[in-house]
Amino acid sequence: METLSPALIAAFEAVLSKVPLEDRARLHAFKDAAAAAAAASAPHWDFDQPGHRAEEALAEAFGPALTDDHRRALAALWALEMPARIPAADLPDAVLELYPEWIQRLADFLTAAADPYDRDFWAKDVRISLVLSVPGARTQMIDLSSPMGPGQVLRHAREGWGWSVIPAYAAAQAWKPWLEVHTESRELSDFNEAGWDRAWATAAEICKRRPEMAGMLGSSWFYDPPLEQISPRLAYLRLNLLKHGAFMVHQGPGEIHTQRAATSSPTRAALIEAGDYTARSWIVAFPRAALIKWADGRKAAMQSDTARAA
Repeated sequence: METLSPALIAAFEAVLSKVPLEDRARLHAFKDAAAAAAAASAPHWDFDQPGHRAEEALAEAFGPALTDDHRRALAALWALEMPARIPAADLPDAVLELYPEWIQRLADFLTAAADPYDRDFWAKDVRISLVLSVPGARTQMIDLSSPMGPGQVLRHAREGWGWSVIPAYAAAQAWKPWLEVHTESRELSDFNEAGWDRAWATAAEICKRRPEMAGMLGSSWFYDPPLEQISPRLAYLRLNLLKHGAFMVHQGPGEIHTQRAATSSPTRAALIEAGDYTARSWIVAFPRAALIKWADGRKAAMQSDTARAA
């Protein structure tokens, strides 16, 4: 796979050139230390931690002169190093085949130079350029290490959401690191059943290369069980996983979950406004053995369908 074409190299270098030569020298001076700090923070439960470490390095270097051009330049500089980082991560073909589109989108976004640089996009661009998160499908990205501590599992049980999660947690050896899936809102073409199936199947291929992984988890309001009645078109996000061996952990309500649940649906917004629905975030965890079994079955069925159509 050609990680960076000449056109992509030129695009990232053009983004870098938008800051003065002296500033570029500063970026080159601290980029490796900043990348190491970001990587060290990546297994934290807070997705934004690598972005915070990058922001701290930028603030130390540029102080009040720091601009979004500097942020984009650092992301571009790290993107130029992806030809070394991607092979070092030992990723399966299911990930590698997605990189050309993802890198092109990163180059296009940095080139467009939208101000202000959205904080969520900054967090994602740091993780993608440093290969701390990788493509899972066109819309989904996968963190390569994320925790699920026992505290939230015990809280789930104590608060009356069910005790069966405790043996499920133990059987999955869920104290090990997990992959974690996130949605990339700048490209939603794969936010559908086929796209999510592809993302979970990609995770299975990563797990095959990383035996230390417990599986993959997701955390969102759209796993909330009442949505099966309120927004039945989203039910597959939860039900498809549960019927193949996943388990769920309640996280709770929050303002961010309310905002996100209401934004894309007038029906949910009306129910929330009337006090008839409280959006709650849940973890859905697909343990590695069950995940790989499901993904292998999916692949065999797809190959069979292709053979019959030939």
